Amino acid sequence: MVVLWIVNNALPEAEFLLSGRKTEIKTTGGWVYGYASALLEHHEVDLHIASIHFGVRKLTVLKGERITYYLVPCPKGSLVYDRDQEEIWRRIGGMVNPDVVHIHGTEFAHSLASFRVFDPEKTVISIQGLKSAYWEYYTQGFTPSELRRGWTVRDLLKGNMLHEQKLFRKSGELEAELLRECRHVIGRTSWDRARVWALNPSARYHFCNEVLRPEFYDGRRWDYERCSRHTIFLSQAEYAIKGLHQVLKAMPLVLREYPDAKVRVAGWNITDAPWYRIHGYGKLLRRCIRDNGLSDAVTFVGHLNAEEIKEEYLRSNVFVCPSSIENSPNSLGEAQILGVPCIASYVGGVMDMMKGNEDNLYRFEEVSMLAAKICRVFADRGFQTDMSSEAADRHDPKKNSAVLMSIYGELVSPVKSLEI
Repeated sequence: MVVLWIVNNALPEAEFLLSGRKTEIKTTGGWVYGYASALLEHHEVDLHIASIHFGVRKLTVLKGERITYYLVPCPKGSLVYDRDQEEIWRRIGGMVNPDVVHIHGTEFAHSLASFRVFDPEKTVISIQGLKSAYWEYYTQGFTPSELRRGWTVRDLLKGNMLHEQKLFRKSGELEAELLRECRHVIGRTSWDRARVWALNPSARYHFCNEVLRPEFYDGRRWDYERCSRHTIFLSQAEYAIKGLHQVLKAMPLVLREYPDAKVRVAGWNITDAPWYRIHGYGKLLRRCIRDNGLSDAVTFVGHLNAEEIKEEYLRSNVFVCPSSIENSPNSLGEAQILGVPCIASYVGGVMDMMKGNEDNLYRFEEVSMLAAKICRVFADRGFQTDMSSEAADRHDPKKNSAVLMSIYGELVSPVKSLEI
């Protein structure tokens, strides 16, 4: 079967073929590589992967070891619909002649442009996040006066958090247009299913879980005896939706009970930029750290590859997913499959991933509840529900790639369409 994937970012092999420099996927995006590896390992597939790339000026074709890559120029940016790009997608279609087209992600203009070129009955759209919903939650946890205090010189030039929220909304409009037109959607939570149904009740919804990065399937497990006691880990926090500010607001209560408690955050330290470069969210975080006396309790550990972030999970006493909105965060799946105690905000599709461990869910705005649940984990190692077996089943590469191939088979040999 010839399959064309359309993804948002080029894979490391493509980047190496283009520039000769080895790159690693850090913080996000590794699931694409994991899924591609699982598909090629377990099934007979001729896989082609296309992505936009701001470093090329014309369509660039690169032959990898098992995958052919297509890098598509994007001169107008990812949020502007470019009709000229449709011709490039037609050229790719002529080169590949795919049996199935699988568009991963819905929020950028190239997804809509490519969808309009290919046969809609042979094209399926995978839901990742949903910016058509996310934009509403972008500034959750901040009052209007706090947002005003977060203005910086950089924001005057490039836009503040409210401007970024508008960009999310603009991206969401492209996404909604795509979802209203599509015939087939792949999702994995009750939340994304409801959101798709609200936009397009006639779309065929296919359920398929995701595959994690290969490094998380080596059998290593979290061990209380080896963890760093009273350490909280967050996998990313570079924009407000990820909710670091809520953890910082909860920390004074945690420190009251556990004075040695620490927060470790993957990603670059957005609070440590010069005054003329600091982002508004970074300024608000810096103020929160200062006002709550947390300078010795918070560490940004930088962008991490899969092995490095796995070590952070295993070192932590608890992983917290404090987002204002999520669909099904792979970071939570990674922590769960390792057996790390997990706490998560009750938002979006997260509750589907926490079935059996509902005691560790809390409302996003309830920072006192968050603090209490963190302290409960610290106090009682036996309180935790081990989610590793559920996560291993949910993210099983062989099973999920088989489900994906079954979906592809339905597109190639259609069965009677069913509404959601």
